[in-house]
Amino acid sequence: MKIAVTGGTGRVGRFIVAEAIAAGDDVLSLSRPQYSLGDCPLLQGCDALVHCAFQHAPGRYRGGEGDDPAGFIRANLEGSIVLFNAAKDASVSRVIFLSSRAVYDGYAPGTTLTEDMPPRPTSLYGNIKWQAEQALDAMQDAAFSAASVRATGIYGPGGDHKWSSLFADFLAGRQIDPRRGTELHGADLARAVRLLLTCTDGGAFNASDILLDRHDLLARVAEITGTPHAPPAPSDTPVSVMRCDRLRALGWCPSGWPGLEQVLPVLLHRG
Repeated sequence: MKIAVTGGTGRVGRFIVAEAIAAGDDVLSLSRPQYSLGDCPLLQGCDALVHCAFQHAPGRYRGGEGDDPAGFIRANLEGSIVLFNAAKDASVSRVIFLSSRAVYDGYAPGTTLTEDMPPRPTSLYGNIKWQAEQALDAMQDAAFSAASVRATGIYGPGGDHKWSSLFADFLAGRQIDPRRGTELHGADLARAVRLLLTCTDGGAFNASDILLDRHDLLARVAEITGTPHAPPAPSDTPVSVMRCDRLRALGWCPSGWPGLEQVLPVLLHRG
């Protein structure tokens, strides 16, 4: 299979590229100038497209528009629609779009989030993801199928991994605020994308795994590193957990706590 991937060197896309290469696929990595201006001849001959790229202020997704919401919309919504149309024009038969759990932000904390619930985004980021999902879904026909993956926070190896600053602050003895949230190993997301590339099922698929408290994460970091610093208190903030029924029906099984345990020494450069 020849797969085009946008954002293939980013925190999320790199896992998808690695999974595709391991499966023996021919991977084409696309940068924004190559796909955001209309016709994209590089897509000719591709069987599938995975769209992971997203332009935002460093380290921010919700609120990632900074002081340029118009540019944020132009790059991420209009640019995505241009890309989807280019893929269809190039006879790409399958598109996977990386959406976000942010489309559910309007639900009360502690709500169990299922794929049949109507999206309620509250941020510009979430709205753009939801509008892009709808635009892509409307393009489907007998020769062009698509699916959107509503992913939670992604962790995993890499020099710029999501907890780099958190771990550095904790090991330096700086104050860490209590917090908990849902997390998913990047390799598990990549396996979900692989499953979706090999079927024609459309619509939205939730992708999430563990509910992780910083107290538990940093307590384990302390055990691994021997730091004397105490983790923050456990958080009592309610968190909305996503059910992933549609992916699980396809045979997807994320790595859970064992996956986190396996990768922590790598993230801490001790394995």
